[in-house]
Amino acid sequence: MELSTKDILAALVGFPTVTDGPNGALVDWVEDFLQLHGFATWRLVSADGLKAGLLAKRGEGDGGLLCSAHSDVVPVAGQAWSRDAFGLFERDGRYFGRGTTDMKGFLACVLAVAQSLKVEAQSMPLSLALSWDEEIGCRGIAEMIDTVIPTLGRPDLCLVGEPTSLKIVTGHKGKASYRAVATGEAGHSAMAPRFRNALHPAADLLQAIRERQSTLMEEGARDGRYDPPFSTIHAGVLRGGSALNIVPDRAELLFEIRHLAAETPDSIMRGLDVPRNVTITQTGSYPGLCSNAEHPAIRAFASSLAQPDAGTVAFGTEAGFFATLGLATIVWGPGDMRDGHQPDESIAISELESCIRILRAYLSY
Repeated sequence: MELSTKDILAALVGFPTVTDGPNGALVDWVEDFLQLHGFATWRLVSADGLKAGLLAKRGEGDGGLLCSAHSDVVPVAGQAWSRDAFGLFERDGRYFGRGTTDMKGFLACVLAVAQSLKVEAQSMPLSLALSWDEEIGCRGIAEMIDTVIPTLGRPDLCLVGEPTSLKIVTGHKGKASYRAVATGEAGHSAMAPRFRNALHPAADLLQAIRERQSTLMEEGARDGRYDPPFSTIHAGVLRGGSALNIVPDRAELLFEIRHLAAETPDSIMRGLDVPRNVTITQTGSYPGLCSNAEHPAIRAFASSLAQPDAGTVAFGTEAGFFATLGLATIVWGPGDMRDGHQPDESIAISELESCIRILRAYLSY
């Protein structure tokens, strides 16, 4: 018996796969579902043994369509949900629940197509790459990416199903994140000038980051397709000290770079004036995306859409990893990111239906 799209999405939302938590139960469910509908599957376990990803394929040889999704969702703690965030509910033509937009809605569409499209009607191979911990720096796909082509073959087109309102996206910025640790000497505040206060070099680094941002705005690369149209360097967390009457011997600053394709994190970091007694460690990164909208595979997919023109998005995705394999890659999926990560996250039922219709038509063309 086939499940409705609503039933599939309800099952996916029902797994509380919050980032940095377990996701094995959801992967089990998806793997069983796909095997039931004729897919070969390969389970990939994370290096720490705590998470799992999944590769799956129905159809032989190279070519066809690869759909990419991530299993994790952002936390709900501190958000005012009107109902259980992990219990799907329907209202005013929308499905509500954590992950409906980002991005279990797209995954539900792929699974709905997988069960409804008969093998004999499928004109090309259909593959799925399901990752973990995308929301905290694309950790899962970074471990999985080298196995994609050896396992699945080389697809004609890769769709990364983040919410774009079913508009084609061929570009987004890359990102690198950093932890800076400033060291000093602990001492009584009554004799503060005798000791090195770790907050001082941390504050100097914060000022250097602000100055580097000003330079990027004025002299750095520009791309008018983005808002803002330049690379950014942003400090998000500054912490240090334990008591007012103790000179702090350690301070920590967390910052990130979101860069255009024309610049690299290394080139931006080379222009950053780092104070003495500060050590910087890169804690994560993912590549940007800059696909050619005129690639034949992308044009073929776009030709079936009501809105075929390509654009960019401000948020990052796993797409750059697939593009580095030489795959024609776009970001395309149902929903709007403005509805993601919010309390009462939701997605229009009509967009899910359109997504399924477009995927089914493409695969049977």
